[in-house]
Amino acid sequence: MIEPFVYPVARLIAGVDEVGRGPLVGAVVTAAVILDPARPIAGLADSKKLSEKRREALYEEIVAKALSWSLGRAEPEEIDRLNILHATMLAMQRAVAGLSVTPDLVLIDGNRCPTLPMRSQAVVKGDSRVAEISAASILAKVTRDREMTELDRLFPEYGFAQHKGYPTAFHLERLAALGATQHHRRSFAPVRRALEP
Repeated sequence: MIEPFVYPVARLIAGVDEVGRGPLVGAVVTAAVILDPARPIAGLADSKKLSEKRREALYEEIVAKALSWSLGRAEPEEIDRLNILHATMLAMQRAVAGLSVTPDLVLIDGNRCPTLPMRSQAVVKGDSRVAEISAASILAKVTRDREMTELDRLFPEYGFAQHKGYPTAFHLERLAALGATQHHRRSFAPVRRALEP
C-alpha cells in the first residue's frame, strides 16, 4: 500500500514528472503543473494506470484548468551527450522554467531533484500520491505518445505508434533489419549494436 503524501506548507506547488527514459527513440518529455485549488480535476492518477481515452480527456481538462503548466524536453542528441539521467534533469529544469507562475515548492516524481531556483522535494511514487505530479505525468505521456504517433507516420515500418519507442521484440527486430533512424538514441546499447558495421 502507498502511504499518503503529506504536503509541506507552500502556497503554490508545482508537480513535475517525466516520460520516456526507457525508449530507444525520441525525446524524454517532462511536464510541470500548478493546479488551481478552485478548479479541482477529478480522476487524476498515474498516467500509466489510465486508459488512453481517459488520459486524453484529462489532458484537455488539465490544460484548461491548471493555474500554469509547461512542457520540457531533451532531444536524442542531448541524451546521447549527457546520458539519460542528466538529460531528464535538464528537461525537468526546462519544464519548471517555462511555468508562467513561479511555484514556492516543486514536487518531483522519483528519488532525486534537478537543481532549481526554488525549494524542491523528490516524492517516490509521486505520480500516484500527489495530484500535481499525476497531472504532470498525464501531460508528459500524452505529449510523448502523440509524438510517437507522428513519428510512426514518417517511419511506418518501425511500429512506433504501438510500442512508443520502447525496446520491444518487434522494435529490436526492425532496428536490426533496417538500422537506426535519426531519431534513435545512439548511446543506447541496442541502437549502438544496430549501427555497428
